[in-house]
Amino acid sequence: MNVYDTANKLAYEMKNSDEYKKYKEAKDKVMQNPEMKAKIEEFEKIRYDAQVLAIQKGENDPDKVAKLQELYTILVENKEIKDYFDLEVKFNVMVADVNKIIAEAIKEVL
Repeated sequence: MNVYDTANKLAYEMKNSDEYKKYKEAKDKVMQNPEMKAKIEEFEKIRYDAQVLAIQKGENDPDKVAKLQELYTILVENKEIKDYFDLEVKFNVMVADVNKIIAEAIKEVL
């Protein structure tokens, strides 16, 4: 089996994993609700801006961090959004674990 076949098999396995399926289902559900979608998109934009700023300056902006925490606290009061965020974390952990395994295997040439 060549590396591309293995990569395609891995992609298939990931797409058919419980983590992926449950996350996709939760995401589709919250994104169908315009109000929830708008709130999540606002949160994601602030989170992205905070991450970019932290990378550029090497430190977190306390105002953006506080705004993120406040918005997150409000959002997770909604069970569907909380489930979506929880499943997003589980899915991202799986992706990060796979990336770590691959990186570990090829670290000698990186």
